[in-house]
Amino acid sequence: MHPPILFRLSLLGTSVLLGCQTKYADLPTFSTERKLLQVVVEMPAGTSHVQHYNAATNELERSQQAGSDELIEFLPTPGNLGFVPGTRSPGREPVPEGPLPALVLAESQPTGTVLEVLPVALLTLDVNGTLQNVLLSVPARPALRILPDATDWATLNRRYPGVRASLSLWFQHRTAQTRIVGWKDEKAAEKEVRNWMQ
Repeated sequence: MHPPILFRLSLLGTSVLLGCQTKYADLPTFSTERKLLQVVVEMPAGTSHVQHYNAATNELERSQQAGSDELIEFLPTPGNLGFVPGTRSPGREPVPEGPLPALVLAESQPTGTVLEVLPVALLTLDVNGTLQNVLLSVPARPALRILPDATDWATLNRRYPGVRASLSLWFQHRTAQTRIVGWKDEKAAEKEVRNWMQ
């Protein structure tokens, strides 16, 4: 006896969808068509659940701590946290392995969303003696922006002066033993992306 046609079509559709799953590790740093910087969202804006991309399984997974989901023990994420695909730590010590972290100032986007972005700034953190850079960006598509005029560092500071202070406060309290080393403009951010490109 054969399964009903709808069941077979459903299975076919599922296998096609699974076969089309985005391979985040293979994504280019810049979009193919528009040549814009890309960011993969790991943690949507407003979440407290820590999630990271696992390149071995091609899955975006919740981090575990003592058998439970790891939570940010402060306010939820102020933007969409993720990474720039096609980047890897340039080998400076001590820098954690992995792609360049990024924060996209936009409404909450689902985990796994790939956004075209404009770099706005580069934030350097000292986390327990380890320097970590975070790319600050906004969506390239104006319709997705929550800060419409903020497409560069000078404008962000002039039009939205509280953003820098708010983000500094959030990053300082997200993880213990973190201090802000400094902020740099979009040109420094673009240069850092190129330094991290594989």
